[in-house]
Amino acid sequence: MYQPLADKIRPAELCDMVGQEHLLGENGLLRRLIESGNIPNMIFYGPLGVGKTTLAQIIASKTSRRLYRLNATTASTNDIRSIVSELDTLLAPQGVLLYLDEIQYFNKKQQQSLLEFIESGKITLIASTTENPYFYVYNAILSRSTIFEFRPIPREAVARAVQRAFTLCARNLHAKIALDDGVVDAVAAACGGDVRKAVNAVELLTAAAPRDGETLTVSLADAKAVSQKSAARYDRDGDSHYDILSAFHKSLRGSDVNASLHYLARLLAGGDLPSACRRLLVTASEDVGLAYPQAVAIVKACVDAALQLGLPEAQQPLAQAAILLATAPKSNSASAAMAAAMADVQSGRSGDVPAHLKDAHYSGAANMGRGLTYRYPHDFPGNYVAQQYLPDELKDADYYHEGINKAEQQAREYWKRIKGSTL
Repeated sequence: MYQPLADKIRPAELCDMVGQEHLLGENGLLRRLIESGNIPNMIFYGPLGVGKTTLAQIIASKTSRRLYRLNATTASTNDIRSIVSELDTLLAPQGVLLYLDEIQYFNKKQQQSLLEFIESGKITLIASTTENPYFYVYNAILSRSTIFEFRPIPREAVARAVQRAFTLCARNLHAKIALDDGVVDAVAAACGGDVRKAVNAVELLTAAAPRDGETLTVSLADAKAVSQKSAARYDRDGDSHYDILSAFHKSLRGSDVNASLHYLARLLAGGDLPSACRRLLVTASEDVGLAYPQAVAIVKACVDAALQLGLPEAQQPLAQAAILLATAPKSNSASAAMAAAMADVQSGRSGDVPAHLKDAHYSGAANMGRGLTYRYPHDFPGNYVAQQYLPDELKDADYYHEGINKAEQQAREYWKRIKGSTL
């Protein structure tokens, strides 16, 4: 029966695993736990192809417990009942180790069905998920488990796995494999930290390699063709979507033009034009704001052009917008002022509109005292006259504080001249 190369090459010992040094390095906490033999309930959280399943199998091989493996995409509550039925029998005298892959696909009821047995220690749960467990895993399960976050495998570590995969292929095929310069690096770089993806590429390249006697030749051109567009780790509905958006916004806010362009490129490589446009628009007002008020108009024009052009041409105006925002002076004064005003409104602090500001454009308004004492600013020097605009309850509210930038400080000086001591 056919067995994928990624499964054949799966490490059986901790020392053969690549990556996850923060967990499995010489002094890594998870490594020490495994070596101690005291296996707690654990949740492995991280992207695809970074060793979660492999590590669970290694852990199972080092315990005396019977291993069961379920995938939550296809398993049901009946599968759990079947496992539970073997507890306290000769089949599982020491309890069981349950590896539950993709736990985020189990609903609350299914997850709750495990609680009693996790609590008693009869089931030791090792769950894996590509989604943030704090959003997808039931709180009672979380409180009884330790979360370990797995990271994408560094390129140099993937390269070792790729080289090992080519060696295994050569052994299985009883052939020599000649690699063009750069093949291993090309495959390792293009997999986006996903070892499984890299090993699958090796299997495909080996199968397609021309044979001359006992030698198979893998060309760099083939490696690049297999690997094209595979490096970007992006899922519009997953954690990576929000992580990249967050990094993009924070890079713009932090005035790092290179990081801003990098994350914009990752969004656009994933085809997510709407999210990129939306984040640029909000940054123009939230983070640049009044330090460069024209930015919002320029960014809007760039976004309109991008949406009209579509990808890939949309890259050009969006790059222009990103560079403009990253290099522009920053002020969140408008955003902070709006947040302060909204907080008052949402807390119920509003009050009645002052009578002199109420609508007076109807018959009988004067009889109700509407607009009688309103003073029209354009009738006064500097087009300004002091009068109360806020409701009595909020008449001393102070929401807006100028940012320390040229545009806002110039506006402040102007109003100091007009308003004098009232500013």
